[in-house]
Amino acid sequence: MIPKNNVNPDCLNNRDELHESCGVFGIYSNDDIDAVRLTYYGLYALQHRGQQSCGIAVSQDGHITGHKGIGLVPEVFTEKVLDRLEGRITVGHTRYSTTGGASMEDCQPLIIRYKEGQLAIAHNGNLINASKIRLDFENRGAIFQTSTDSEVIANLISRFGLKYKNFEEVLIETTKNLLGSYAVVIMTKKKLAGIRDPWGLRPLSIGKIDNSYILTSETCALDTIGAEFVRDVEPGEIVIIEEGILKSIKTNQKKPHSLCIFEHIYFARPDSFIDGASIYQSRLEAGKLLAIQHPVEADLVAGVPDSGITAAIGFARQSKIPYGEVLIKNRYVGRTFIQPNQKIREESINIKLNTLKKEVEGKRIVIIDDSIVRGTTTKKIVRMLKEAGAKEVHVRISSPPVKFPCYFGIDIATKEYLIAANNSVEEIKEIIGADSIGFLSVENLLKCPIGAPKDSFCTACLTGKYPMKVPSGLDETLEDK
Repeated sequence: MIPKNNVNPDCLNNRDELHESCGVFGIYSNDDIDAVRLTYYGLYALQHRGQQSCGIAVSQDGHITGHKGIGLVPEVFTEKVLDRLEGRITVGHTRYSTTGGASMEDCQPLIIRYKEGQLAIAHNGNLINASKIRLDFENRGAIFQTSTDSEVIANLISRFGLKYKNFEEVLIETTKNLLGSYAVVIMTKKKLAGIRDPWGLRPLSIGKIDNSYILTSETCALDTIGAEFVRDVEPGEIVIIEEGILKSIKTNQKKPHSLCIFEHIYFARPDSFIDGASIYQSRLEAGKLLAIQHPVEADLVAGVPDSGITAAIGFARQSKIPYGEVLIKNRYVGRTFIQPNQKIREESINIKLNTLKKEVEGKRIVIIDDSIVRGTTTKKIVRMLKEAGAKEVHVRISSPPVKFPCYFGIDIATKEYLIAANNSVEEIKEIIGADSIGFLSVENLLKCPIGAPKDSFCTACLTGKYPMKVPSGLDETLEDK
């Protein structure tokens, strides 16, 4: 939902200001495999998509149970916990939120009981009509235990379960009522289902180990567990796996393909493929095009660890300027961008990076990063490099300026806190203290995902062109363009 401009994002504490983007994973096992531990390793591979909480739900002998908690995957799931979880069907989740903190109630997967029995659900994305649906349910007497979109989806499934006996029909009717981004994995006592929104804003892939099926946000999780990539779930598609058979249902709601471009810029792991395009190759190409678009005379090219490194390699190859390391990352500090509030972000930056002074002293440095959102990190990095003795610091960004809010699951909630929404490129250069700055153009960015058509991405946070109508107020009824 849209935050009010006078709300400080550090103090957000209700559903209207909540955006979340997470990692989902599920296994339907037909073989003698340890589905629970494979799910654990799958979530480990998706840890970058959410670091606040995680969980695994399992279905065994007609009963769904699970374990979840606040913290990283290896913190929440000890050997003792994994030993007591048994099941042929699993659903897993890693979560981050942009509210002031996480709560046990909001940890996923959610396990619920309804008329047809039990189900577990895990969701990645953001429904922009969730508050409207929730209010409708509450006016009818429903009680919600969490602030998540997953519970909204679960209530829709419960409602349509009263009308339709067929689970396929229930899911089809549910999706007709959802507006926004979603990649959802749902488990019943005997089935595993995956749903991708009609625009394909959030990724969801299908994999296999022998006769067992896997659903996952990113293909890197398939590689981790030794699974074969089968295909991506198509936008607007529902897949249901039961008795070892995968059934595909096309909902006829498919919209113009609009994968979030931030998956390629920042969010996805570089070894993943999404909709046929390599994230690594995309970032490498972005660096090459950035060097052509914004050339500079310098002694060394370096990337901001970790998501700026691939683009920096591409920049160095194209510009023929040597590539090197100037920043060392503390690997035990989480991703700064997805920390829940600004104070924690700034504290994380202080302990996250350190400079290699001997590499920096007296040199003209080109420092490459994937994006500038608030500007906090970039300003500090420039200062660190100059304090370490850099003669010049030239900032190059392998994406365009982020000027508009995102309503579909990335932590870009309001223009007020976007540095590029309120300042020119020259003003940004002065604010961060760089000797020069250059951003990749939208046109060049869309050339980077090799194998993907350039009109198949949502670039709303860069261009203000949203794939669907977004609410101008919290009470407005939503309609498609």
